[in-house]
Amino acid sequence: MIMSASAFTTGGAGHTVELVVLENPESATDGGLAVPSKEIIPLLSQAERPKINIFKDFRSREKPLEQVIKNITEAEISLLSQLSFWVWKGSRYSGLVCMVLSSIIYFVMEVLSDKFNAQSIPLFETAFTRCTVTLILSCLWLRTSGQALFEATNPWSPLVLRALLGSLSLLSFVYCIQRIPFSQALVLGFTTPIFASIVAKIILHEKLKIADIVGLICSFFGMLFIFKVLYTRRLLKAEEASIISFMRNHHIYIALIGLFSSITSGISYCLIKAAAKASDQPVLTVFSFGILASPATGICSFAFEEFVLPSRYSLSLMLILGTLSFLAEVFLARGLQLEKVGKAVNVQFTEVALSQLWGICTSRMSWSFGQLAGCLLILISVTCTMYIGPDKDNE
Repeated sequence: MIMSASAFTTGGAGHTVELVVLENPESATDGGLAVPSKEIIPLLSQAERPKINIFKDFRSREKPLEQVIKNITEAEISLLSQLSFWVWKGSRYSGLVCMVLSSIIYFVMEVLSDKFNAQSIPLFETAFTRCTVTLILSCLWLRTSGQALFEATNPWSPLVLRALLGSLSLLSFVYCIQRIPFSQALVLGFTTPIFASIVAKIILHEKLKIADIVGLICSFFGMLFIFKVLYTRRLLKAEEASIISFMRNHHIYIALIGLFSSITSGISYCLIKAAAKASDQPVLTVFSFGILASPATGICSFAFEEFVLPSRYSLSLMLILGTLSFLAEVFLARGLQLEKVGKAVNVQFTEVALSQLWGICTSRMSWSFGQLAGCLLILISVTCTMYIGPDKDNE
C-alpha cells in the first residue's frame, strides 16, 4: 500500500488541511478504483430478489371453481360417511336408531302406496315383487362385501329356520289381509313384538326389565286405542259387509292364522338376532329370507290369484317399494343384532303413530280423542325406550 501526504494552508486564518491518500497496489496496477475491504453485501442477490408486478392479476391466486366444488363435495361425503358409521355401529344407540329408521322406512312405503297407487295389484304378486327385489339387492350387497352366499350350514341352523318361519309368517299374514279388514290384520300383526319378547326370554334367555315390559304394554294399548276407532268406523261401511259376514262364520280360524303369523314372526326375530350374531353380517339373514320367500310368494301368486300385468308406472312404483323394503329389512336385522329383542321391538310401534299423525295432518282421516291418546302413548313409550338406552351388559 502506498501512502502519500500533502498539506496546504487556506487563507490567512492559518488553518492547515492535511490530505492523506491510500492506494491499493492491485487496483493501482489494474487501473481500477479502490474498493473498501469491508463492503456491505446485500441480503438478497439479484437473482433472489422478489419480482413484483403491479399489473399482475392477483385473482389468479384464488382456487378455481371446480376445486372449490370438489372440496365441498368431499366434505359432504365425509360427513355422510361419518353419520352412516355412527348409525351402523359407531354409537351405543346404534341398535335403537336402526330400528327407528326401519319403522320410518315402512311408514314412507305406506305413504307412497297410498299416494301413488295407480293400479290394483294382487297382494301375493306385490309380495313376490318385493321379495325378489330384496333377494337381488341382498345378493349384490353380499357379493360387494366379499361374503360367501352359500356355505355348508346345518339344516337346522338359525339362517334356515329364519327363512322358513319368515316365509310362513309372510304368507299367513297376506292371507289374513285378504279376508279381514286391514285394521284388524294390523292389530294381529303388531302382536309380534309381544311374542318376540316372550320367545327371546325363553330361547335367548334375555332379561326383561320392568321398563321394557311397561313400554310394550303402553305401545300395544296405544295401538288398540287407534284401531278401535278405525274398526268402529269401518263397520259402518257397506262395502265391507261381505267381509263382516264371512268373519262371523270363520272369524276364529282367521284369528288363529293371524296369531300363527305373529308367533312365527316373533320367533323369526329371535333367529335373526342369533344368525346375525353368528355370521356378523345382518344382510345374510335378509338374503336367506328372500331366497325362500320369493319362490313361495310367486307360486302362491300364480296358484291362488289371477296374474295382473303391471303398467310401467305401477312397475316402477313396485320396484321403488321393493328397494325401500330391502333397506327396512336390513336396518331391522342390524337393530336386532345390536340390541335386545325386548327393547328393540318396542320401537316398531313408531310406524303406527306416524301413520295416524300423517293421516290427521293431511286431512285424510278425521281425528278423535282415542287416536290422539293412542299416538301419545306410543310416542311416550318409544321416547322413554330411546332415553333409557341400551343396557350396560349389552354394550
